[in-house]
Amino acid sequence: MAEVILRSLVKRFGSVPAVDNVSLQIPDGEFLVLLGPSGCGKSTILRLIAGLEDATSGEIVIDGDLVNFVDPTRRNLAMVFQNYALYPHMTVYKNVAFPLETAKMSRDSVKEAVSRVADMLEITEFLQRLPEQLSGGQRQRVALARAIVRQPKVFLMDEPLSNLDAKLRLQTRIELMSLHERLGITTLYVTHDQVEAMTMGQRIAVLHEGKLQQLGTPAEVYDVPANKFVATFMGAPPMNLIDGELQNNGTEWVFTRSDYRFVIDRVQMNIGEDVLSSSKGTVSLGVRPEDMRLASSKSEGIPGVIRFLEPIGSDLFVTIDVDPHSLQVRLPPKTQVATGDKVGIEFDYPKAHIFNVDEENLQLL
Repeated sequence: MAEVILRSLVKRFGSVPAVDNVSLQIPDGEFLVLLGPSGCGKSTILRLIAGLEDATSGEIVIDGDLVNFVDPTRRNLAMVFQNYALYPHMTVYKNVAFPLETAKMSRDSVKEAVSRVADMLEITEFLQRLPEQLSGGQRQRVALARAIVRQPKVFLMDEPLSNLDAKLRLQTRIELMSLHERLGITTLYVTHDQVEAMTMGQRIAVLHEGKLQQLGTPAEVYDVPANKFVATFMGAPPMNLIDGELQNNGTEWVFTRSDYRFVIDRVQMNIGEDVLSSSKGTVSLGVRPEDMRLASSKSEGIPGVIRFLEPIGSDLFVTIDVDPHSLQVRLPPKTQVATGDKVGIEFDYPKAHIFNVDEENLQLL
């Protein structure tokens, strides 16, 4: 096990920065999720740590050692890929044993190690099969076994569950979390799936266009997003954003639109007076769908018109037009509403956010 430190890491492909000045410190034994859309640089960061790509600049430190120029085979890392990367002509046993045989371990030691990890991941009955004879979930466990058997300092996992169906992804997520609890090996896990990130990560690093947008626990990133990108990337449906003006009427700060206004309670919304003063003008109000509700009277709250209903059993998601925006509100499943209804929308002020023209959350300034 080992601590991993990235200092001002940069990777350019030509003039394009795939990783742009990213700094992270991953403590020994932590499960860190790198989360972001395709092309945000998360997989490139794993490849840089593994030594499969050379950094343009910056430092990669593993267990106290600078490894930028250390051969990948000597970094003592194990990488699990999206496509499993199993050798199709080898049995499961040979696939798992391969890194140990390459390291010239004795036959008995290899047999003991493979047996131990096969028992752990419940693949003993598959040891004499070829990969083509296994299901996707079984192949994923074989890939994990091959990584674990080396007893690496760090696990690097690049979207390892993306080829599995929904039910198997859930099962394998649970297996991976249980495995991390038992082994305690430092793990960097790449995904674009928010559910994986929220349920698996001890912390989440959100990336966009090669830059680190926010680093925190799942609750911190979800509840207090650092900027509009994080706010709209996290959550399904994402946070609603409503444009307006931040003004001071002489005695209080007010968020205002042509059809709506509310007085900002600085204590409830956790925003300082100086921050409000520096953010005066165009802003966006952000509220998650579960923190909104329909007002008792359509003349109260933010006025809108219901355009679409999505009943999903446990909840009713309602799309409401609030010119020029479409907002989504999460309601109890039996709520009596219909498309075309004019409604007012209220929200929980302590759970609302205001973003300035630079798209920053005022709570974090």
